[in-house]
Amino acid sequence: MKKHLSAFAIHFAIWLAVLFAVYPVLWVVSLAFSGDGGAPEPRVIPVPAHPGFGNFRAFLGFADDGGFGLFLTQLGNSLLVSLATAAVAIVIATPAAYALARMPFVGKRSAMRVLLATQMFPAVASAVPLYLLLETLHLLDSRAGLVLVYATTAIPFAIFQLRGTIETIPVDLEEAAMVDGATRLQAFVKVVLPAARPAIAVTALFAFMSAWNEFILAATLLSRKSAFTLPIVLQSYVGEHAASWGTFAAGALLVSAPVMPLFYLVQRQLVAGLTAGGVKG
Repeated sequence: MKKHLSAFAIHFAIWLAVLFAVYPVLWVVSLAFSGDGGAPEPRVIPVPAHPGFGNFRAFLGFADDGGFGLFLTQLGNSLLVSLATAAVAIVIATPAAYALARMPFVGKRSAMRVLLATQMFPAVASAVPLYLLLETLHLLDSRAGLVLVYATTAIPFAIFQLRGTIETIPVDLEEAAMVDGATRLQAFVKVVLPAARPAIAVTALFAFMSAWNEFILAATLLSRKSAFTLPIVLQSYVGEHAASWGTFAAGALLVSAPVMPLFYLVQRQLVAGLTAGGVKG
């Protein structure tokens, strides 16, 4: 009986924690499917008032001044910028992390300190310098400029994440491959990269998510509606004096929809990658 009571208490605590985490999400879903589009009514159980899809139609109907629908264009902007940011971060950070983990060179510790210092400043602190740089390079209001900006924060994080993982991979594996005739590059590609695949997957996911959800820099560097990413579109429904909460909630669900499958696809690599650099040796 004591064992059963203990198990019941544990399961009850788990379900209580799940309910606590899911309850705000249920309110978002309820508000998104409410037809009135106003502020939520005070009730304990989040049930849609006048259920309908009007809020989704309103969000999908976001248009420019000429009445041309822009949702698919803005969805494409977010996808392209996020995927490009993740790709750039992985391509640059992986060899850099390998060099920092394996190769001794002058200025190695200083380089690590500089990378660490870049992570101490919030992105908004660099908004003005980045704006001036992109203006000089004629990359304002462009997806290429946004990818360049996002990569400046994604690459240092990716280097730290992957460096810790590569340090846990035994050097003996690379040495054995080189004894068998492989070059260092071949050992890196055929030994290190497969072993670090979970960490690479989770690092790419974090880079993708940081670019997908980022708002401040995108709102600062983009002014054309056709160049907007989805977080900027969401913000447009919350004004200074009024807010369309139903449309905002519907947009929040639509913005989250492309990301949720990614978590299910890489969930195993996510757990393995998060713990890969936790222990050395």
